[in-house]
Amino acid sequence: MGVISFKHSGDFKSLEQFLRNNDKGRILSILDAYGQAGVAALASATPVNAGITADSWTYRTSISGGSIFIIWENTNLIKTGTPVVILLQYGHGTRHGGYVQGQDFINPAIAPIMDQIAEAVWQEVSK
Repeated sequence: MGVISFKHSGDFKSLEQFLRNNDKGRILSILDAYGQAGVAALASATPVNAGITADSWTYRTSISGGSIFIIWENTNLIKTGTPVVILLQYGHGTRHGGYVQGQDFINPAIAPIMDQIAEAVWQEVSK
């Protein structure tokens, strides 16, 4: 009767890295779908009188320091470089000394998307 032996030297870093990257790839796919949904939700919630601001929503995903991010941005800026959505969300002074009250439209629009992201990512990582 023969003897079978197995000896392993080294580690599993390559395999572990592959699995981590594969998980991040799947999560990035999930975030991509919800990024688009977030853009649609933000665009529909942006005040109608805001001109092109509603059509200026974008998103991007990013990986940094082991974390995965989704970032929604609005590219409609005033001459000073301030995003119009910040003025709409938080309010702003006028040239004639008045004040325009802000309207919280971002948080209510994006909250359901964030809940859906949390559920979808949890389902993915708990498989």
